[in-house]
Amino acid sequence: MTIPEKIGQLIQPFGWKCYEKQEDGSTRLTDEFKEQLRQGAVGSLYGVLRADPWTEVTLATGLSPEQGAKAINEIQEYAMQHSRLGIPVLFGEECSHGHMAIGATVFPVPILLGSSWNVKLYKEMCRAVALETRSQGGAVTYSPVLDVVRDPRWGRTEECFGEDPYLISEFAVAAVEGLQGEDLADENSLLATLKHFAGYGSTEGGRNAQPAHMGLRELREVDFLPFRKAVEAGARSIMTAYNEIDGIPCTSNPYLLNEVLRQEWGFDGFVITDCGALGMLVNGHNVAASGEEAVKLALESGTDMEMSGEMFSKHLLAAIEQGLLSEETLNKAVLRVLSLKFELGLFDRPTVDPAKAAQVIGSPEHKQLARQIAAEGIVLLKNERKTLPLNKNIGKVAVIGPNANAPYNQLGDYTSPQEEGQITTLLDGVRAALGGERVLYAPGCRIKEEAREGLATAIECARQADAIIVAIGGSSARDFGEGTIDLVTGAAVVTDNALSEMECGEGIDRMTLNLLGSQLELVRELRKLDKPLIVVYINGRPIVEPWIVEHADAIVEAWYPGQEGGHALADILLGDVNPSGKLTVSIPRHVGQLPVYYYKRRTRGKRYLEMDFEAQYPFGYGLSYTSFEYSELQIEDAAEDEDGYAAAVVMVRNSGHMAGHEVVQLYVTDHAATVTRPQKLLKGFRKIWLEPGESKQVRFVIGREQLEFVGQQLQRIVEDGDFTIRVGASSLQYLEAPLRVSLEGRLS
Repeated sequence: MTIPEKIGQLIQPFGWKCYEKQEDGSTRLTDEFKEQLRQGAVGSLYGVLRADPWTEVTLATGLSPEQGAKAINEIQEYAMQHSRLGIPVLFGEECSHGHMAIGATVFPVPILLGSSWNVKLYKEMCRAVALETRSQGGAVTYSPVLDVVRDPRWGRTEECFGEDPYLISEFAVAAVEGLQGEDLADENSLLATLKHFAGYGSTEGGRNAQPAHMGLRELREVDFLPFRKAVEAGARSIMTAYNEIDGIPCTSNPYLLNEVLRQEWGFDGFVITDCGALGMLVNGHNVAASGEEAVKLALESGTDMEMSGEMFSKHLLAAIEQGLLSEETLNKAVLRVLSLKFELGLFDRPTVDPAKAAQVIGSPEHKQLARQIAAEGIVLLKNERKTLPLNKNIGKVAVIGPNANAPYNQLGDYTSPQEEGQITTLLDGVRAALGGERVLYAPGCRIKEEAREGLATAIECARQADAIIVAIGGSSARDFGEGTIDLVTGAAVVTDNALSEMECGEGIDRMTLNLLGSQLELVRELRKLDKPLIVVYINGRPIVEPWIVEHADAIVEAWYPGQEGGHALADILLGDVNPSGKLTVSIPRHVGQLPVYYYKRRTRGKRYLEMDFEAQYPFGYGLSYTSFEYSELQIEDAAEDEDGYAAAVVMVRNSGHMAGHEVVQLYVTDHAATVTRPQKLLKGFRKIWLEPGESKQVRFVIGREQLEFVGQQLQRIVEDGDFTIRVGASSLQYLEAPLRVSLEGRLS
């Protein structure tokens, strides 16, 4: 290979710019792109099938599932037939909660997926995402997001599983196993990319891509854990984070990418930058004076491929010619990329079957899966006087609020444009369940704008009902050209100056966590009607509104529940599904309490002058329509075939009158260690199904993983001593039992 051909393998331009859609639905590759392929200057493409306002690809200009598969085939065939070496192109796609392409199934966002605590179901979802993406030719995805959320004001909270590293690790392993399958070369397997490495969820002030301030011990114990477990599970691609840690940008950090990732963990895949991260080394972080210095820093630090390819294409050849970078370093990066292309089977099976793409993408089975996992991740926060579930024989129900019938508002960021009727809103779901004549609707207000012209109509609508469901919260919807809503009639209105309701998503960080616009005023006015009032939050980050906590009869946290979210919500509100979601981020009572994640240090103190540190709704919390009793917690020896020091055994009984899931959670407290330890840490969980009156014994093995921590020498260690084992329904509700560990005698 020539040096330019080698460089080409490390460059990933924007794929949606390489073709033009014709009137008959076919695509024509641009002349410039054809020339790049002939020269071997493009080894990978980002987002050929991506469609959203950022790419400016719409339903009209974008590609259907079958058209997308044909377009990727055309690119692949041209690259292999017209370049000197015939190396296939690696197609990378976004799949945070479904393939970000037209027609693909839109699953709930990861913060809801984490709230399901159902790792097995999530793995099944990942298999569906892999099938849809690979059927069109996508071979690598830029998910899962494994960032540990420290400050939920961060706009990308919705993309994360939660605040706890152990829980995130369990979902990380499921993502790798689900996306990649048994064999990367399989036609239904998709290469997972772990992101963002590292500390991206811990930046100052909850602001995107800002510096992260933490020591190496905490970094290793908390933020590294999900990545390490995913690498152990077989992950072969990792994306660097935008942020710096202690003054060193992650994209040019040899400690992260070479010492830890490759030497210590044995990672043998390739590392890709986030989009624009290399340019930040020159303008942003300012650790390089030129583009040539920036690419040298990145490659020598362990970065292999550049998303966008802008810096590598402009400066990498010059850096080698000037002697700043050795060809040997370049060769290592190229070898990693080519090796994965072989493992993915791209040389043997470079193209796909467009008919298969048309068949599997957005299939009824995947829609049902989206509905099921949405229902399992929706969290019931409050249910006074058993307001929920609503009786299906109720007279009329008013569905009110800016998120009651706003399709894009329930999808989250990283979402493609949707065909009309593709999304089931809350209003759609309730109407389908009760019949349209019994369901009244008014939007009432907007998400962000202080608009009050719809309040009177909403109040009059609610006055006619026997119960009120008010859907409020936030939005990560970018401008898809759908216009806005007439607050008086509820009809869609398309104007040249559509109002943006986006208050969450990438780059949209908040100072506060309260409702925006006139939403709280709407709820206050509805409360005055003295009817059962159910608040449904549809949002991407926690909402802090003490007045609603006090005055609503029921509160449901739905996050962004995806395309089947309306059906899933109706299933829960009307009792067809018993809620089983549990919070994976603690919800504070006041934004001034942040950070409020549950694994507090003992040295943290007890309170501010105005209030204590306790969350309004703690990690692991979530109500059910039935009740569960815990009893008989025992600590016993681990069995010979169990790799552990001990086992915790507890009995869980459904003491209510409705079948349902319960998430049984295991927490461990280390009473004395050579470094300060959190008060408690999640170290295991099981989601079990119990019929009314049924009891099940749940057993947790307590091994090295449950007891170890990162010591002063930055090594994972287990120490003798006293522990408390806590098993229960949340991080604040549990039974306790003592455990004394002697490493010589294992358990005493």
